[in-house]
Amino acid sequence: MALRRIYLFSLALVWGCMASSSSSSQQTAVAPPQDLQITDPGLLGSLDIEWKPPPNVQTFNECTVKYKFEYRNTGDREWKVIFTRKLKFRVGFDLSRTAEVKVQTLLEGRCTNDVEVQSEWIYATFQVPLQGKLESEVQNFHCIYHDWEYLKCTWQPGLLAPRGVHYGLYYWYEGLDHAVQCDDYIQDHGINIGCMLQNLSQAEYKDLSICVNGSAAATLLRPLYATLRLHNLAKPSPPKQLVVSMSASEELRVVWSPPGGETPPQCLEYEVQLAEEQGKAKAAWASVSTQMETAFTISRANQSRISCVRVRGRTNNFCADQGFWSEWTQECFSVSRTEDKQLFILIPVILSLSSSLIIFMLIGQCKKRTPAGKAMYMSVGC
Repeated sequence: MALRRIYLFSLALVWGCMASSSSSSQQTAVAPPQDLQITDPGLLGSLDIEWKPPPNVQTFNECTVKYKFEYRNTGDREWKVIFTRKLKFRVGFDLSRTAEVKVQTLLEGRCTNDVEVQSEWIYATFQVPLQGKLESEVQNFHCIYHDWEYLKCTWQPGLLAPRGVHYGLYYWYEGLDHAVQCDDYIQDHGINIGCMLQNLSQAEYKDLSICVNGSAAATLLRPLYATLRLHNLAKPSPPKQLVVSMSASEELRVVWSPPGGETPPQCLEYEVQLAEEQGKAKAAWASVSTQMETAFTISRANQSRISCVRVRGRTNNFCADQGFWSEWTQECFSVSRTEDKQLFILIPVILSLSSSLIIFMLIGQCKKRTPAGKAMYMSVGC
C-alpha cells in the first residue's frame, strides 16, 4: 500500500512539473518583429532595413528584448549576423543580385527564468530591376589604389555594347550625402574606359560603392555594381634608394628606403630576392626574405663578383587583408668584393715601390762608373 502511494505521488509530481513547464513556456513565448522593409536611398548598394517591435513587447518588463538581424546576397553561403536593440540598419549589398534579410526577436531575463527565448523569423528581399542583357555589362572591371593617393579603375565595353556607347562611373561612401560622378575619365577613341578618383582618404577602411552605367541609343545596357575596400587594393611604388655593399666577411648588405606617396610606412612589408649573374645566361631569382625592416644582410658563399638584388613592397597584413605588390627595384648591381678593392689600392703602391727601386739601382750603377775625383753632380748626366 505504501509503495502504491509513493508511486502515485511521484506521478503527480512529474505531471505537475510538466504542466508548470508547459505553462511557463506558453507565458514566455514571444512574437517576431513586424513590418520588415527594405528601401533603396540611391547609394549604389547601401540599403536601409527597418522593422517594428512585436505587438506584445510591452508585457515583458522584466526581460531584455533584442533582435537577431541577418543579411546576405542570393548565392552567398553564409549570412552576416548582427545582434542589436535598434530597429533600423543601413548595410551594403551587391545590387546585381537579390538582397535577402531576416530578423527574429530574442527575449531573456526574469520573465523567462534567464533562458533566451527566440521568435520565428520574418523575411524580406529586394532586387533592383536590371535592364539589358548580362553581355551588355562592362567587362574586366579592375581597380588599384596607387600609393594610397588615387584610385584608378578601368574596364572594357560590354560584348553587346554598340558604337558610340557612353559610360559613367558613380561612387559613394559613408560621409557623402549622395552618389558622386567621376570627373576625370580615361578615354579610348572617345569612349570612357576608366576613371581616376582623388582625395579618397575619408573612404579608407569603409565600403566604397561603385556603379558603372552605360547608355546608348535604342539599347539598354546593364549596369555593373561593385563594393570595394581601398586598403585591399593598395599598390605602392617600388622602394627607393636601394644600396648594395659587400663587407670584408663576404656579407651582402642591402638597404633601401620606403616608397614615396601616402602609403603609411608601418603598413609595408618587403620581399628581397637575390641571384648571381651568369654572364649572358638569365639569372635564377630566389626569395631570401619577406620582412617589414628596410635592411637585410645576406651571407654569400660563392666567389661571384656580381650580385643581382631586387626588392618590392606591398601592404602588410596588419593594415589589409590583401594588396598588390609594387614593381621591382632596379635588378642588378655591381658589387666589388673587399679584397678586390684592396688589390686595386695595392697595385699603385707596388708600382711606385718598383719604380723607386729601379731608380735606386740605376743611381748605384752610375756611381760605380763615375771616375774618382769628379764632382758628384756630374753623375747625373750618365
